[in-house]
Amino acid sequence: MNEKYFIHESCRFYPCHDYENFRSCLFCWCPLYLLDCGGDYRMTHGVKDCSGCFLPHAEEGYDYILQQVNQQIYHKSGS
Repeated sequence: MNEKYFIHESCRFYPCHDYENFRSCLFCWCPLYLLDCGGDYRMTHGVKDCSGCFLPHAEEGYDYILQQVNQQIYHKSGS
């Protein structure tokens, strides 16, 4: 098991996206939702629709999310 990746196959919503390279359920709810995430989303009537974004579920998603949280919330550069 890797702390960066987790698959919850028994979840009733799994898979939540039709994404061939689905790698992780760790960020089922994206911590970047309220931030300038850099992901592929649409704004519809003021609501952020992230259904087309696979970043939290991609192999590089964990590192990207931690980097963005550090930069945008804690104002630290990631390493």
